[in-house]
Amino acid sequence: MKKGDIIWALMLLVCVLLFVVPTTRDAILSASNAHHYIGGFIKFAILATMGDVLGKRIVSGEYTLSSQVLLRALVWGTIGLMVTLVFPVYMGGAGLAQAGHYLPFFEVPVAQAIFGSSIMNLTFAPAMNTFHRLMDLWIESAHNNEKVSFKGLVNKIDWGTFVTFNWLKVGIFFWIPVHSIVFLLPAEIQVVVAAFSSIALGIILSFAAKQGSGPAKMTEEEEMA
Repeated sequence: MKKGDIIWALMLLVCVLLFVVPTTRDAILSASNAHHYIGGFIKFAILATMGDVLGKRIVSGEYTLSSQVLLRALVWGTIGLMVTLVFPVYMGGAGLAQAGHYLPFFEVPVAQAIFGSSIMNLTFAPAMNTFHRLMDLWIESAHNNEKVSFKGLVNKIDWGTFVTFNWLKVGIFFWIPVHSIVFLLPAEIQVVVAAFSSIALGIILSFAAKQGSGPAKMTEEEEMA
């Protein structure tokens, strides 16, 4: 284990303890409830970026810290803003659809969670994934002093792999089950649990990419919903 691995593990331990120790947990949740979007931004900017950094270390063998990391943290934070809004929108919308008999099993929490997660990951997630992938490509292109254009960034995406693997396989087989569980948790901890989940997925997919069982170029932002 390298020094960087120890530092990363200690940072994760600190983050976990902040949500395990009652005093700090209550303070964080209280602040997040008072400022939903700020809380969502900070949680994803920190936790998802940690997953991003670790994923690249698993693939390349080294930690790479540069201005790109800060820019990616800002993008992850923006994703946190999106997630903060869409979680109650899709969960609440599923409940309203059940109440109006557009979906079955009204007042069955598990069913509402599965419906909300499924609709979110089949509609919102692809758009968010595309946004995040474009931002990642823009950061990489700017870092390499390449000419950046929207059309050029779009053409850089391997759409066949992106749609079949990221939108469908990861969305259906990972995020729908994960978010179904997340939606059964108290609302105040859903966003942070989703942020922690992105670390787990990043590790899994980084090992898959390294072993050749996943896309050759894999970053967490292509899987996060």
